[in-house]
Amino acid sequence: MTRYRLTVEYDGAPFVGWQRQDNGATVQGAIEDAVFAFSGQRVEVAGAGRTDTGVHAEGQVAHIDLATDRFDAVTVMNAINAHLRPLPVAVVAASVVSHDFHARFSAIWRSYRYVIVNRRAPLALDLGRAWSVLAPLDVEAMSAGAERLIGHHDFTSFRAVHCQSKSPMKTLDVLQVSRHGERIIVEARARSFLHHQVRNMVGTLRLVGEGKWKPDDVTAALKARDRVAAGPTAPADGLTLTAVGYPD
Repeated sequence: MTRYRLTVEYDGAPFVGWQRQDNGATVQGAIEDAVFAFSGQRVEVAGAGRTDTGVHAEGQVAHIDLATDRFDAVTVMNAINAHLRPLPVAVVAASVVSHDFHARFSAIWRSYRYVIVNRRAPLALDLGRAWSVLAPLDVEAMSAGAERLIGHHDFTSFRAVHCQSKSPMKTLDVLQVSRHGERIIVEARARSFLHHQVRNMVGTLRLVGEGKWKPDDVTAALKARDRVAAGPTAPADGLTLTAVGYPD
């Protein structure tokens, strides 16, 4: 068996998420079908992160095992891409790795970017790739609110009701908010995240940006350990898995 590491980008709009399901098309399923089309082997694609319906990726990492050593990494990448067309999924890099490597369990951090377009005009070019927020947002206040969430905490207030994680305890290493013209970028990094954690944090920070909440309210929501205490869930459109980190 040969193990291949794949870096994958995709538009999440046509999919019900990364993980293979019975209720619609998935990114994992699309890649597995592409592998079968060129190799004749049914494999399970292991991904670093199980992105939700509509969430995008530019740095998802996955691995597959093929019962052959005939294919070099470039051949595997090109063959998968040929059979993925015309789906908005592409393998952008591939390499042969040892069997000690696991896309999910070897990862030591994951980073996400959330994009808000803060203007009165509706979205055109960013439609499906950003959250359109009409009311002016105070980025400095949002940054102050974000600082309250950095560190090791019980993130129950920012966890989806149906989250399957065994523990709500997570360590958030980075949560930065910056403005670039009409675009507001929220960047988050942690070893792992709870289901909807990033989107729930962004929805909460919007309340701070609009002046409806103070940074102290973010702290209070965190300490409440109750989902209803935090802000709404931001739409999936604006969220992208940007990178996954591994030990050198």
